Amino acid sequence: MTESRITSSDSVVNSKENSSRTGGETRKSLILLISLVLPVVGFFYLSILTPLPEAYAVCSRRGAKIYTVDDNDTVVQCLVVHNTFIVDTGSLEDVSSRWFARSSFPLPIRYISRGSIIVPGLMDSHAHILEYGASRQLFLGDARSIQEIVSLVRQHILVNAEMYDDKLRSIEGWGWDHLSWSVKEWPTADAFESDPVLRDRSVVLRSKDGHALWLSKKALESIAPLPRDFEGGVIFRRENGEPTGVLLDGAQSLVKGSGPTEQDLLRHFTTTIDDALSFGLTSIHDAGFQPVSLAFFERQTAKGSLPIRIYGMRHFNEKSPDLGNLSIPILNAANGRLNVRSVKIFADGALRSGGAALCAPYFDNPEEKGFMRIEEQLLHEVIIQYLRDGWQVNVHAIGDCANKAVLDAFEDALQYVNVSALRPRLEHAQMLTPEDVMRIGRLGVIASVQPAHATSDMWYAEERLGPERVKGLYAFRSLHDNGGILAFGSDFPVEDMNPLSGFYAAITRLSQDGTSPKGSVGWFPEQRLTREQALRGMTINAAYASFAEERLGSIVPGKLADFVVLSQDIMRIPVYQILKTKVRATIIDGRPVYGYI
Repeated sequence: MTESRITSSDSVVNSKENSSRTGGETRKSLILLISLVLPVVGFFYLSILTPLPEAYAVCSRRGAKIYTVDDNDTVVQCLVVHNTFIVDTGSLEDVSSRWFARSSFPLPIRYISRGSIIVPGLMDSHAHILEYGASRQLFLGDARSIQEIVSLVRQHILVNAEMYDDKLRSIEGWGWDHLSWSVKEWPTADAFESDPVLRDRSVVLRSKDGHALWLSKKALESIAPLPRDFEGGVIFRRENGEPTGVLLDGAQSLVKGSGPTEQDLLRHFTTTIDDALSFGLTSIHDAGFQPVSLAFFERQTAKGSLPIRIYGMRHFNEKSPDLGNLSIPILNAANGRLNVRSVKIFADGALRSGGAALCAPYFDNPEEKGFMRIEEQLLHEVIIQYLRDGWQVNVHAIGDCANKAVLDAFEDALQYVNVSALRPRLEHAQMLTPEDVMRIGRLGVIASVQPAHATSDMWYAEERLGPERVKGLYAFRSLHDNGGILAFGSDFPVEDMNPLSGFYAAITRLSQDGTSPKGSVGWFPEQRLTREQALRGMTINAAYASFAEERLGSIVPGKLADFVVLSQDIMRIPVYQILKTKVRATIIDGRPVYGYI
């Protein structure tokens, strides 16, 4: 097979090459017969044990089972790969005909198994790569009480001899959620004091949403004295002023650890990427590169050790702000697998922990409205400056007041830059007024949403917001219908990494057991998306959100060959079967990185 002879233009057969209508029809019939017969006898057919050649086709045996997510949501029977690119799509007859017109060599074909489908490589638009790997070391998300968590931490120490012997070593865990406990109360440092294994140890446990830390007394002592107040955060205190052991949002920065070693970082990275590839993820948007993590990914890039595509957001520190002109974006490093051209800013906290900035008090806490983590004047200034310097600006905004403030800043920036061209993003965009739903579409702001958050939060949302405001929470269909571009993510490790969990949540508004506060119809079912809309959210829209829609996000000639083979047709099967779907293969740049085809 001749190298470098096939490009995206090869998917079109020039009419001059088929000058004879009769001859063309004869050849067409012959090719169809060959393509149907030879795979059976093994001439063209490639066994799964055979390494993939530089050019090959992947087809369904009967019918169209490849969802291209092109402009017309076309479904085809075959795709053709040459080197790292998709060079043709269509029926078996058509791709064979076009191949035969261009090459004297046969087209190797692999067939997906019965019932399987192919979709573009799946993308997660909001995740935390190294944090996910770290969270697997001591995961607390399944615990249903303070006592269970204390027991888990104790067991974690007892099974690790080195940790048990080193009482100076800080114990870290992730995933506790006081709203899922049998008694919904905030934990305190006292909980660790009754256990002789934990007493006098530094314990630092991060909450499920990442917006709260629960510290032991030893950990509190290490950061004493604490300031009375902390702008952009909260230090929980008893009536006598003594800290309880919980820090919210910006106050978490008071805890200064020794930081992970290179071995820790590599282990966390490997854990995450192994899981991600097994779930069909080919691209991840990391929502907050700290200096340590950014340096780690740059080292992996230099070693050629990025098995997945990563789009990074630099973390913006509101306490020591630096502007975009002090840093240089990273573009298409590691053969296009690492890009860092955006900045992540926090506008407020989280709904679960009460830090989301609301315009009116919380329904279940009339004394509180949450808080902004950054002054609105500074928010306007840094957004305008970053956009002027060519950076994409991605702002975490949960509450209606926070979302309004960010959209005001984006609209203000219109005076100075082309906002739509720089594709600013609202990360989460959870609670919106009807006016701001419409404004997102009008301004061209991307709504980077996490559908699984909706089905996690639905069990307590009305209690927290009341029956009217809760209607503006996770308004996905309203955003779509008003011209908003929705890019899907999971926020892992906050939610399940599996992108099909988000797909299921978006089209059903149900928990994984098929229930919701509104019954089996789903939580505010008028906000459900169609399957086609949901698939676009985790493919082409996510590519657009990272300036990659010309290279990724759909199965069309000329784009990179990133695609996934799924065991079931998620676009047609009953919704209750979707979460049983398995990934048979994950392909990046035309090569399997998980499973086989």
